[in-house]
Amino acid sequence: MNMHALQRETAGRLPAETEWLLEHIAQNRFLPQPPADSIFVGDGDYQAIGAEFLRHFVTLGGLRRSHRVLDVGSGIGRMAVPLTQYLHPERGSYEGFDPVLEGVLWCATTITQAYPRFRFQKLDVAHALYNPNGVVSGAKLSLPYADAAFDFSIMVSVATHLPAEELTRYVREISRVLAPSGKLFLTAFVLDEVARTAEGRDARLGFARDGEGPCWFANPEAPLAAVGFDDGFIDTLLRTCGFDIALKSLGHWRGVPADHYQDVFVAVKRGGQP
Repeated sequence: MNMHALQRETAGRLPAETEWLLEHIAQNRFLPQPPADSIFVGDGDYQAIGAEFLRHFVTLGGLRRSHRVLDVGSGIGRMAVPLTQYLHPERGSYEGFDPVLEGVLWCATTITQAYPRFRFQKLDVAHALYNPNGVVSGAKLSLPYADAAFDFSIMVSVATHLPAEELTRYVREISRVLAPSGKLFLTAFVLDEVARTAEGRDARLGFARDGEGPCWFANPEAPLAAVGFDDGFIDTLLRTCGFDIALKSLGHWRGVPADHYQDVFVAVKRGGQP
């Protein structure tokens, strides 16, 4: 089943009240939004993209209102803002972290003050583009959360800026902090045959393989600006770190029809009830 058919079928099974809530959030123009010059990650309509991903989290990832959510690379709240309207105010919760202080401060002052169960913190992880003076290597990252503390983890547009050894560490740590049957929603650029040869591929992403792989870089002068991976690398990494892959859906960046831009993985941590 292709992505479009899968999403139509899944959306068709949503309870009426959930479908109403998602539509209400998508149309709500009163949600907070940072100044345009403060959105330091990504482009496009801030609220529309957040609402779009919320629908993906629910329809593709099975996000529930009672889930404890971890947002890896919370940025300036693009995912958090619509989640304030979806997660249950007493049973649901959210933790986000990011290496860029500007985003953490905006989220803490704008979101946490109104929604105390939404918490944000800076982790001083070194990154050539976003935090060049960081003191913690991403390859040695230890998340400041207890084992099995979360039910759902978001990793949107993060793997697209990490080298292989750092992505490996992130996924291992996420597996540790997810409860059995917890889910990881991850986006990436997967370099399969279609992505390498499609004429309609996003012209900005002229990926070239880095040595023997598994990384591909779109800009050799700033390698971490856009990182892709050999097809199969993320699949193997997820399985090695204790996940089963529930969904692998390839995005339209590669020049083929899809309802999302980047490639999407939904992975379920093993060890839960069958």
